Amino acid sequence: MIRVEHLEKKFGSLTVLKDINIEIKKGEVISIIGPSGTGKSTFLRCLNLLEHPTSGKIFIDEVDILDKNTDVPKMRQKMGMVFQSFNLFNHLSVIDNLTIGPIKLLGKSKGEAEKRAMELLKVVGLAEKANSHADELSGGQKQRVAIARCLSMDPEIILFDEPTSALDPTMVSEVLAVIRKLAREGMTLAIVTHEMDFARDVSNRVLYMDEGLIYEDGSPEQIFGNPQREKTKSFINRIRSFNYHIDSPDFDLYKMNAEIELFCEKHAFSHKVMKDILLVIEELLMLYKTQLKIFDVDLRVAYSEKHNNIEITFDNLGEEGNILDKADEDDIGVMIIKNKAEKIEFQRIEEKNRLIILLK
Repeated sequence: MIRVEHLEKKFGSLTVLKDINIEIKKGEVISIIGPSGTGKSTFLRCLNLLEHPTSGKIFIDEVDILDKNTDVPKMRQKMGMVFQSFNLFNHLSVIDNLTIGPIKLLGKSKGEAEKRAMELLKVVGLAEKANSHADELSGGQKQRVAIARCLSMDPEIILFDEPTSALDPTMVSEVLAVIRKLAREGMTLAIVTHEMDFARDVSNRVLYMDEGLIYEDGSPEQIFGNPQREKTKSFINRIRSFNYHIDSPDFDLYKMNAEIELFCEKHAFSHKVMKDILLVIEELLMLYKTQLKIFDVDLRVAYSEKHNNIEITFDNLGEEGNILDKADEDDIGVMIIKNKAEKIEFQRIEEKNRLIILLK
């Protein structure tokens, strides 16, 4: 359905995309992952010519859309795009947001467009909001309306540019559920996303982009379970861990806990596991507060899907010694940590003490 050959995009002297070559077949669901600033969104915007490539070719159904003789508006109608910022018309009702395009661009009658719009609002679970204005909706509802609006133009492929990045975590699942439904129904999708579990679950293929290149292309099983290239391995390992640096005993505990909770939600940890993680970390930090002369602690929570376990690591500067051994063995915090741990290991690495706690 889409074939890209030697695509390059520059902004002035900055090369954002370098020699991109890819084919997307009808019915495929492609997730595009990678660090921020590596050209993922620019790649999507080049596909529908919101950004004009510097060089290369893009074919849609074997038609080169960069050819000067190509009817670009007609070709664009085959490809819808859903943005992270919704881009709804706030002064219009929800149903008017869905009908304005089909009436003005596809030549549909108002009655025909409204009938189709209501069908699509039912698909995304928002039929009751048809007469509401966009600014009356939650972020998740706005994104679902944006998806319905995209579908109202009858595209053959939909491009999603980080569709959940602007949403509160509680609203992410409702949007992802709609995208999953489209994937099951055979719609061709290309999705730039930071939701790794979603990408693994919904995709036929995953593209890992780095430094403006498609660095690795493979099945979800390969990319997430057995990446072949070093940068992919590094990225996959990094997204499965939470890292936090604490340089003061008066650090913001609530901020850190909120970020840990978000990490736990992304990996679908149970409520009990999340509470155990927070409890062990809080009790150990209390010990550090009372014993450390220099408060400089690196915290890491790592999830191993292969072994299905969670490892909490603390690194701190200072003289050698396991902080648990230095504490009173009757200390309630020590007792809690040992009760929650399957294994506790201490290491001395250069000038740092490393405490590794494997949760039960």
